Amino acid sequence: MKQITATGQTVKEAVESALAQLQITEDRAEISIVDEGKRGILGIFGSRPAVVNVSIKIDPIEEARNFLQEVSDKMGAGSITVDVEQNGKQVKFLLSGEKIALLIGKRGQTLNSLQYLTQLVINRFSDHYLNVTLDAEDYRERRNETLIQLAQRLAQKAIVTGKEVALEPMPSYERKIIHTALVENKKIKTYSNGEDPHRHIVIAPK
Repeated sequence: MKQITATGQTVKEAVESALAQLQITEDRAEISIVDEGKRGILGIFGSRPAVVNVSIKIDPIEEARNFLQEVSDKMGAGSITVDVEQNGKQVKFLLSGEKIALLIGKRGQTLNSLQYLTQLVINRFSDHYLNVTLDAEDYRERRNETLIQLAQRLAQKAIVTGKEVALEPMPSYERKIIHTALVENKKIKTYSNGEDPHRHIVIAPK
């Protein structure tokens, strides 16, 4: 965080001096008054300048965006476009680029890991907790459709065979998609089994 200490005859003058040196406006600054100063006799004798510390506010979303750009470059995915959608405490980063598949990984595992790391980065600089979702060229929506179809197919298998069917380990939000997709099917029940990162869903006939 870039910070400077500035002085002036008044606090206002000291702040204006600091803003000019940092080349920012007051809304992008964090200001701490060290000494309000003293005017002195006749404005000269015994006077003491005002002292302030001024630093640039860090934008957590921009920090997260920079992190994603840097990781993409180091992973060999090159330059990517990062669009942001924010709704209150929900922040969604939408990634696109020629080699975006490198950032998705097998069954979205790389994307899930990046989402976790991005959440750590953004909340390191945010004043309040932000919940991050990372998507790459609509992968999440396509994955959701795949999971719903998988759930219905394996539920039918459990009904026909009369045996439990265990799915592969999944992150919690993907397990929730499976549970939700089958919640109205009265012929089967679903439950989670195991410990993360090996926690998985089991579909069992009733």
